[in-house]
Amino acid sequence: MVSPNLTKKKESSFDVDLDIKRLFQIVYTEKNNLNKSKNKEANISVSTMGSKLAFFYEKLRNAVDYDDDYLLRKNAIKRILKRQILIEGVIKKSESEDISSHLLTELIQAGYLPNNSIPEKKIYEIGEIIDKYIKLKYYSFQKESFFSILSESFGFRNKRKRTSKAKKILINWVISLAAAEIEENLSEDSVKKEMVSKMFEILKDNIKIPRDLPFENDLDVQIYLSICRNFLRYDNDLLNLIAFKYYNKNWKKADDDKIIKISEKIDKLYLAVSNQLKHPLIKQVDKIVKSYSLYFSILREAIDENPLKVYEFAVSNYKAFMSFIKEISQRRYRKIRKKLWSSGWRSIIYIFLTKSIFVFALEIPAIKFFGEQLNPISLSINVAFPAVLLFAMILFTWSPAKENEKKILEGIEEIVFTEKRQKYSMILRKPAKRSFFMDFVFNLLYITGFSITIYFIIKGLTLIDFNWVNITIFLFFLTFVSFFSFRIKRETKRFIIVEHKDGFISFLFDFFYMPIVATGKFLSDNVSRINIFIFILDFIIEAPFKVFVEIFDDWVKYVKERKEDLIN
Repeated sequence: MVSPNLTKKKESSFDVDLDIKRLFQIVYTEKNNLNKSKNKEANISVSTMGSKLAFFYEKLRNAVDYDDDYLLRKNAIKRILKRQILIEGVIKKSESEDISSHLLTELIQAGYLPNNSIPEKKIYEIGEIIDKYIKLKYYSFQKESFFSILSESFGFRNKRKRTSKAKKILINWVISLAAAEIEENLSEDSVKKEMVSKMFEILKDNIKIPRDLPFENDLDVQIYLSICRNFLRYDNDLLNLIAFKYYNKNWKKADDDKIIKISEKIDKLYLAVSNQLKHPLIKQVDKIVKSYSLYFSILREAIDENPLKVYEFAVSNYKAFMSFIKEISQRRYRKIRKKLWSSGWRSIIYIFLTKSIFVFALEIPAIKFFGEQLNPISLSINVAFPAVLLFAMILFTWSPAKENEKKILEGIEEIVFTEKRQKYSMILRKPAKRSFFMDFVFNLLYITGFSITIYFIIKGLTLIDFNWVNITIFLFFLTFVSFFSFRIKRETKRFIIVEHKDGFISFLFDFFYMPIVATGKFLSDNVSRINIFIFILDFIIEAPFKVFVEIFDDWVKYVKERKEDLIN
């Protein structure tokens, strides 16, 4: 494969941006490195049989604790750290490498990392990360200021309860930061890093803030956080790490003195990071960054496919380049639709495992306990309804218009060709603040719409002989699954940057249905906290199961060693 000559000028209608040329070089280098022979250094290896057991468990664990695929490994890291540090009580500095070794082994066994491909030196890298956060936790616990600032807001009269709550927040925060940094270490991507840098450069020049807004110092970090949120798809744990590093330069190589200094201001640091993650500018900045995230992701997909071919198109054949980008865009949408259905089926399994079985087992005893009449029809509807509703919501997901595709192509032109660069600024507006009276009126209308919808649903269910127990369960699933359907359609919505024009019918639908979705979100956020399946898996099954897998893995190695001794 001949390296693209990025310095030679070719005939082209437009000049390719220098940073985009560098992006082609990085992708080309990455692809070439993959074709080279693997290095000879020692790698972490686990037994196949033990891995199968751990892999099966992890699939079960993820089925009852639904989350996006790209967050599963980070969530697993966080869960393992909590078990190692809190449940099993491993907190000493000397044991950081032991935690790291156990962590990487479990990730390989669960299928989050490839077997016999992760170098053993990674144990020391991850160990150093864990060691930093164990020290941060230890030194921060010596600072009463953290607990005095946070504990006042908990409402407990008992000082011990307030302090205990504050300590729990600190521990969870530190472990979340550690899990995020470990995930960042395991998923280093030079191509994404270059894209984030280029996107930040473009948006920093284009997004402006009015002089009368007191957020000038926050604009850069808000743009960067928005890129991480929309392009890299970071969740709150990973965003916390970005904001944390923003306030603590060179945290990656922090020594004891720096960690102690950070711990001395841990209270102010926690509040500053929290404020950045709920900043008034988030919605406006996200709306802009969302489009550029889509442009860059499609461009990367095109370059990944064939960096040499796409580069030659870009510098010498504009029409061929844009035609190829259009093809990639259409292919991307087809993948999204396919993934939508895949996520839909996974969501149905999740709902069935965590909710339907529980409710099915509860409904009949509840009906008998309260002396109601058992209705097989209502029971069947309540069992089948969640899957049918979710299927219908996915089926009627609308497709983007041609105007959306045109906007995507124009956006990619802007970031690739210097002549197409944006020549005007996008000025943010002052975040709107409604009066107390208007908030009251709008909330009243919102509640009214919800009440009318629920009234007619109950009226309809009563006509087919639903009793109050059946109705309660039906309404729970209606709200929960309605929110769930919106959640799994997020990927499709990310592809749509030209907003759908709402008509009167859409307005009525939103007015009466969105409160149900909002109720579902509230239930999802709160019910998930008391998910009995998660409690059983995390606190009763997981720790002994992992010990069993570890012993089993050692036994397999022992048998193998004995076999080799006999052969030799």
